[in-house]
Amino acid sequence: MADQTETPLPPATHAQSIASPINLILISLLAILAYYRLRPAPAVAFSRPAPPIVFRTFTPPLLKPYNGENNMPVYLAVNGKVFDVSSGRNFYGPGGPYENFAGRDASRGLACGSFDEDMLTKDLEGPLDDLKGLGEEEMEAMRGWEERFNEKYLVVGKLVAVGDKEAPKGGS
Repeated sequence: MADQTETPLPPATHAQSIASPINLILISLLAILAYYRLRPAPAVAFSRPAPPIVFRTFTPPLLKPYNGENNMPVYLAVNGKVFDVSSGRNFYGPGGPYENFAGRDASRGLACGSFDEDMLTKDLEGPLDDLKGLGEEEMEAMRGWEERFNEKYLVVGKLVAVGDKEAPKGGS
């Protein structure tokens, strides 16, 4: 046993280099994916918000300019509530089928289903229409319109007569 010569170990297998072509491609793909995943998002440009609408008390003369002309919003009143119907400008604004109601108290006209000018209060300085003379069916129709407006449009104020204690001072 003393004569035994040691046999040399087989040569070590060559270690694969990390720089093989497939590894370089995989590392490049990983780097590109990490870049796209972690890069900062572009800043979002928000449009200017519309000015806030404040609940106001309107009299018929103060409501009249809100008829959609001269870039004004379109408001109309139903049963004492003033609604901003600007989103329905094609119906209530200039040229629309309900344009007579823009800037006015539309309660009687909506209740009667009439777009005639004689359904509107002529004297803007006088008392509000008390809706006397309307039957139960017409009152129900008006309440239906009011409910529809409440669901679809923003209430921006209430309508009071010119001499009312809640009427804005200095504004007829």
